[in-house]
Amino acid sequence: MSSVIQVTDSTFQALVIDSELPVVVDIWASWCGPCKAIAPILEQLSEEYAGRVKIAKIEELLG
Repeated sequence: MSSVIQVTDSTFQALVIDSELPVVVDIWASWCGPCKAIAPILEQLSEEYAGRVKIAKIEELLG
């Protein structure tokens, strides 16, 4: 099961800035090939480091 957190502009403060754990934020876009390629790796890392590091994703909508 994935531990990747989906973040939005309205939840960024609470889920990332105010987090007690370190957070890796992936800023991705649906049209981005490298973003899609790294997604499974981030899923794996989120499970491997659960409870020690948070992995968060926020979609970049300006592309």
